[in-house]
Amino acid sequence: MAELKQMLLVEPESMLRRTVALTARSMGLADVQEAANAPLARQLLGQRAFHGALISIDAGDAFDFTLLDLVRQGHSASRPRIPIAVLASRCDDVLLAALRERAITRIVLKPFRARTLLDAFSALAGA
Repeated sequence: MAELKQMLLVEPESMLRRTVALTARSMGLADVQEAANAPLARQLLGQRAFHGALISIDAGDAFDFTLLDLVRQGHSASRPRIPIAVLASRCDDVLLAALRERAITRIVLKPFRARTLLDAFSALAGA
């Protein structure tokens, strides 16, 4: 059996994060490492290379691009151009432009179902 691709999921909602990670592993989609917050995600990104990531960018009324920039600027153990999808509560033209600059092509809008994240992991693993 092929080795599962290493993926990172950064999502503060613990039940959703655990459900998606366990289901992705059991379905053979990916080996998902979980981070509930940006500091833990930074630590994981510095320690191991990932094939892709789903990263929540919500920060109150704003968006936090810190983790996206960390990867894209080559300051992680992963390749700078790994496929990344973002999780966000809303999306407008300004956000789309900021994500395009960072080569982000998949946005998952909250609220979403666990199945939506599993589909996103499947797409990232195939990228």
